[in-house]
Amino acid sequence: MVIQDYYKKHKKTVTLAAIAVVVLVTVGMVMKSRSSQAKYLTAAVQQGDITAAVQATGTINPLTTVPVGSYVSGTVKYIFADFNSTVHAGQVLAQLDPAIYQAQVIQAHGNLANAQANVQNLEASIAADLAGIQNNQANITRLKAAADYARVNAARIDNLAKEGVLSADQRDMTSSSEQQADAQVIAAEAQLNQAKAQLEQTRAQLQQAKAQVEVQTGVLKQAETNLAYTTIVSPIDGTVVARNVTVGQSVAASLQAPVVFSIAQDLTRMQVYAATDESDTGNIKIGTEVTFQVDAFPSETFTGRVSVIRLNATTIQNVVTYNTIIDFENPQEKLLPGETAYVTIPIGHASDCIKVPNAALRFTPELPRSKLQELYKEYGISASATGTHPGGWRVVWKLGPRGSLIPVKVRTGITDYSFTQLIDGKLKSGDELVTGQESASAGGTQSPIGGPRFGGRR
Repeated sequence: MVIQDYYKKHKKTVTLAAIAVVVLVTVGMVMKSRSSQAKYLTAAVQQGDITAAVQATGTINPLTTVPVGSYVSGTVKYIFADFNSTVHAGQVLAQLDPAIYQAQVIQAHGNLANAQANVQNLEASIAADLAGIQNNQANITRLKAAADYARVNAARIDNLAKEGVLSADQRDMTSSSEQQADAQVIAAEAQLNQAKAQLEQTRAQLQQAKAQVEVQTGVLKQAETNLAYTTIVSPIDGTVVARNVTVGQSVAASLQAPVVFSIAQDLTRMQVYAATDESDTGNIKIGTEVTFQVDAFPSETFTGRVSVIRLNATTIQNVVTYNTIIDFENPQEKLLPGETAYVTIPIGHASDCIKVPNAALRFTPELPRSKLQELYKEYGISASATGTHPGGWRVVWKLGPRGSLIPVKVRTGITDYSFTQLIDGKLKSGDELVTGQESASAGGTQSPIGGPRFGGRR
């Protein structure tokens, strides 16, 4: 009863209070609904030029660097060139202690002279053997004549003995003389054969001695060459960029020639060895003009041209790179070997094209997968544009009525890491594309994962 009486007395006031409560509840629900909706970040589609480039780091090197080594071991006695010295071909750079090699040359000279004397001695022995053979041959001729006379005389004595003119004793004595003469001939022939065999042996020794002369001649040349190698000379005209020895240091060349100097042939024409990723090498063309910078001159930009992409790959932690060689002129010799170069290699250019912000290409809204599939189907987005992107097809998102999202299928070309060329798609300059979203429930901003990728087409 009390409530009814109060309502009757204050009917207008109660009605207004009820309406106010309903309004407040409705406004609160609307505000709550709006606060839970995502807020999107956008960027405009632009029109202009795009230049795609590969960026890499590299090292500056001379066109030709010759390592000068020591062929022989020894102690460094003198040094005649230092870092940054300008040298000419044939100029003496350093001198090793030559004492031991001079002794080897003297010893080799003595061994050669001994071998040559041995040859002369054997040649004299051959001459003596030839004279002895001739003497033996003359002696054989004489003994054969005496044997012939003894044989004729024995026959005559034998006939006289048969006739009884001479005694049998005289016949036997004559026969014995004949046999002795024949034996002397046989002995002389044996002596001749022995002399001939001795001659052949001496001739063989002579050939061996002559071979020994050649061996000792080679040993002498080797010793003289080793002595010459104690003087280290420059093989080319250039600049000394490295000196690896000091006076008194021992140089050991037992296994390989140690490098004592490094000489750059020409510092006015140099190269950059840029390590480029394997995915970029297909877009780099020989002869392309490139730009690079160095830490020594941060405000200057230098230019060069791609001369070759070397085929020997380098793999570090599963990352494959190739050396792209860039030739450039260095007339003032401002740039030095070993400096780090930051290289930009153009690989494509598009003039007056529609440019899509790269952030828009990387954006995907925070929607359930089923909702995304419904939107793709509604707006005719193929699976290729949302998957592996064959042919350069991608998906970007525009804002529709009341904050709705509309997917747009686009085909992209080259990129400069900020914008990407639009080849095909229903976009025009000035269109706003979603690049990120800000959710009240999350209290932050959702950005596309990952940054720009070095390369040409996206």
